[in-house]
Amino acid sequence: MVQSQETSSVTSLPVPPNATPRGVAATELRPWGSFTVLEEGRGYKIKRIEVKPGHRLSLQMHHHRSEHWIVVSGTAKVICGDEEILLSNNRSTYVPQCTPHRLENPGVINLVLIEVQNGEYLGEDDIIRYQDDYSRVPNDD
Repeated sequence: MVQSQETSSVTSLPVPPNATPRGVAATELRPWGSFTVLEEGRGYKIKRIEVKPGHRLSLQMHHHRSEHWIVVSGTAKVICGDEEILLSNNRSTYVPQCTPHRLENPGVINLVLIEVQNGEYLGEDDIIRYQDDYSRVPNDD
């Protein structure tokens, strides 16, 4: 006979003092899909990004941040500087600050990835667009 143990209390991990606590994370819709800020603190921001099949983000660059991308599901076509790579789930890449880059979903299912931003300034207006499929103005993501 297998017995299970139940605990009457739940131990939670402490929240880092520089993290912004979030209840329900707000999702922002974009023409290419959506993103949700999961956590942010001084010098970092963590997002869940979902890109619809056949869509891509603008070819862009950030002056004040670098980014790490980890694919959770689907396939990512990544342009980073002069390099183009394909990433599948559980694969990752690094986008250095001031490097032109683009994320695309060449697959038939939604691309889901986690993005970790690091830098002094992480505002959505730190985007220089070189090319955009959706004809957005330079500072409108």
